[in-house]
Amino acid sequence: MSTTDVTTKPSQPTLDAFLTWLRNARESTPVLHDEKQRIWHLYRHADILRVLSDPATYSSDMSKFIPPQADFDLFSRGNFVRMDPPKHRKLRDLVSQAFTPRVVAGLAPRIAAVTGELLADVGDAERFDLVGSVAHPLPVIVIAELLGVPVADRRAFMAWADTLLSRETQGPGQLPDQAMLDRLGPVLGEMNRYLLSHIKQRRERITDDLIGQLVRAEVDGHRLEDEEIVGFVGLLLIAGHITTTALLGNAILSLDEHPAAAAELRADPARIPAAIEEVLRYRPPFPRLVRRTTKEVELGGQRIPADQLIMLWIASANRDGAHFQDPDTFDIHRKPNQHLSFGHSIHFCLGAPLARLEAKIALEILLDRYRAIAVARDDRCEFHNPWNMISVRRLPVDVQRSLR
Repeated sequence: MSTTDVTTKPSQPTLDAFLTWLRNARESTPVLHDEKQRIWHLYRHADILRVLSDPATYSSDMSKFIPPQADFDLFSRGNFVRMDPPKHRKLRDLVSQAFTPRVVAGLAPRIAAVTGELLADVGDAERFDLVGSVAHPLPVIVIAELLGVPVADRRAFMAWADTLLSRETQGPGQLPDQAMLDRLGPVLGEMNRYLLSHIKQRRERITDDLIGQLVRAEVDGHRLEDEEIVGFVGLLLIAGHITTTALLGNAILSLDEHPAAAAELRADPARIPAAIEEVLRYRPPFPRLVRRTTKEVELGGQRIPADQLIMLWIASANRDGAHFQDPDTFDIHRKPNQHLSFGHSIHFCLGAPLARLEAKIALEILLDRYRAIAVARDDRCEFHNPWNMISVRRLPVDVQRSLR
């Protein structure tokens, strides 16, 4: 089907309005061609899983659609999220040598310590902004220490993230155009220069932090170039901390809406990992991904030519009743829970284990410290536009300390 009406962007929609829009699109036109944006939209879990499972047919490389811009091109050199095999596998194998499961698991004590320090700063306050006090600084501090960059520079990291991830004026399918790249160029340039300076320092002096390990990583005689390391480090620094910030905020929102689930997690913290997966399904931080067809394909009875952009609506796939029973119900016992919030196949999010670990530890500590955490009803929550990111910017909560 070809139309533009269904893809009309709601004006600063609430999450409920956004999910209603996705449900209507999924049920009426699950494979839709937007002639104005010149992009195809997919809304069903099965179709999106098929695309994610076939990187040869559905490419992640969007370079032919994006105008050249020096700072963006430099950042893209090591950003394997937008790469296809074999280059994707080579770079991911190199990065995986340094960013191992053992490295992530070893961060658990530090994650717990940082969470405790942040809550100590909150003190006995009965109301505080969960995002500003915990959900944002925790992953920034952990990632900065992991990389070996100064935690004191975290305000710069936040400013970069705010600029690079802000697409409030974009439509649903737009890739960066020349105007956007001109606006982002100075920010990317500042971040690239900052990271390159730290990478060059590791060339001169061996360190055990992640940047130091990336400098030394080697597969079949090949090592990462400085410009390739920039892309991965920048991706981890920006998208990595934003994902955990969103996940923690979304978890508290979901538990506030479902107090019985919160009580169950307090009584049995072993259920927290399963609850985190349900939060990821119910409120995925990033609602969409994009791919490019490398040849003519058929999806949902529609013929799609080669070199067409396809928007994969992850937030819709996660609410697809054909795949999930009672998809609009928040159920921490859901099993299996094959959500697509971290992607699938070769592009499954490399930082997913760290985000899960940070959320698990932070929630354990929060639920143990406070016998009640409630979103403040007489204060203002601030949300990102769910069209771009399902996350809260500011989350004032009222808390009651545990009696023990």
